[in-house]
Amino acid sequence: MPSAPPRKELVRRHGVIVRVTHWINVAALLVLLMSGLQIFNAHPALYWGQASHFSRPWISMTAQDLGDRMVGVTKIGPVRFDSTGLFGWSGRAGHGEKRGFPAWATIPSYRSLADGRIWHFALAWVFVLNGLVYLSAAILGGHLRNDLWPRLAELKPGHLWREIVEHARLRFPKGEEARRYNILQKLAYLAVILVFLPLMVGTGLTMSPGMDAGLPWLVELFGGRQSARTIHFLSASAIVAFVAVHLAMVVASGTWNNIRSMITGRYAIEVEPPKAEEAAQ
Repeated sequence: MPSAPPRKELVRRHGVIVRVTHWINVAALLVLLMSGLQIFNAHPALYWGQASHFSRPWISMTAQDLGDRMVGVTKIGPVRFDSTGLFGWSGRAGHGEKRGFPAWATIPSYRSLADGRIWHFALAWVFVLNGLVYLSAAILGGHLRNDLWPRLAELKPGHLWREIVEHARLRFPKGEEARRYNILQKLAYLAVILVFLPLMVGTGLTMSPGMDAGLPWLVELFGGRQSARTIHFLSASAIVAFVAVHLAMVVASGTWNNIRSMITGRYAIEVEPPKAEEAAQ
């Protein structure tokens, strides 16, 4: 007699505070990113150290006039490449404008450092306060310890490698294993929560003249104002990369199931039915 197919069971995956702070974080980070790109466009180059050495940026986005047309040129270290239409020069030849990131990627879309700062600083408060609520609840409620903190067995190279291979093959946990975060999720979430987000906040504060006056050690901590600006940009880039991979995994492992779990808190897992001899007992 053929065995019955697995059945779906809804289990509790995310608490209310996790869900609410998640969606607030999504909105806040989107505005912070786009307004941050507007601020970056005021001087689309990055440096290391305390001062800007305009002739030696380690990354820059500029436009170059070739006589018959304008092209965007992006430089990362010693490497230069044509980035027309995306970085340095936006739009068609003869009908574009010189800007680091294109208008569709910034808030506001028009060029305005002042308005970009207003949006950025306003949402920064929302982001920080929302993050404190999440982190406090995660610590006090056990979410950090029970759900996100890895166990020693999960950190063994063999286990880590198996998880990487399974994810590369788009094979995701089922049944009881799907109730918990896997080690790759744990490490990625902890890296964002405990490393990249604090770095982004700390370097953001370092770029504030008011904070520098009150906490002068911040500048030294990050190796200078320009280093802080660079680390701020790299931290934001790491978070964008995390979000891109996160969204890809959401789609690959079941779009609606994952979205529902972050709206209602319920996540569907496959449960194997009991075998015939077990059911008869």
